[in-house]
Amino acid sequence: MAVIFYCYDAYCGWCYGFSPVMKRIAAQYQGSIHIEVLSGGMIITDNPRHIGITASYIQSAYKRVEELTHIKFGSDYLWHINHPDQSDWFPSSEKPAIALCIFKEYFPERQVEFAADLQYALHYEGRDLVDDEAYRHLLEKYGIPAEDFYRSLHSEQYKEKAYHEFDLCKQLQVTAFPAVLMQVSDKKFYLLARGYTDYDTLHQRIEAVLKETGQ
Repeated sequence: MAVIFYCYDAYCGWCYGFSPVMKRIAAQYQGSIHIEVLSGGMIITDNPRHIGITASYIQSAYKRVEELTHIKFGSDYLWHINHPDQSDWFPSSEKPAIALCIFKEYFPERQVEFAADLQYALHYEGRDLVDDEAYRHLLEKYGIPAEDFYRSLHSEQYKEKAYHEFDLCKQLQVTAFPAVLMQVSDKKFYLLARGYTDYDTLHQRIEAVLKETGQ
């Protein structure tokens, strides 16, 4: 069976705009194509940088995302972008990537949904994904035991899993997010999307690969 790799990052605004497209794709191909979400590690550093470093860029970039994708960024998120001097955010891709690795072991068939929930939590609800408490409402939604989740969130085992995903994205030669690839054999991959791609275009490309390869 073919596998689709969706390379994303929880902090990627364009991935947030792309999440409704991927949710439609996941629903359409449920049971016929497995979709593996890989965290890309867009913001990984030994010395976390304050949101003020990128706030001015995001102030203009989020508007382009809204115009093209019709998604909305929430006022609680934008407060940090528009008032960086008052924000206590130090973005890091590590913790949401670890959270995704944990979640995938509970519900591997719903990982696109969970990735979208992480992005909504950040970009609409304004939750700080570096804060452990940012995930508690999702544990309740999916019925995941909080004690088990938080133990795993701070374990070396799941941290290694997250960094393995960062390495996989590099091996797939993904340099920007979102990116979508389809694997049809051990060594055969097709690049389906690099950057935001609308549903119709992505769907047509998937169907073309399936037809070409007889999947």
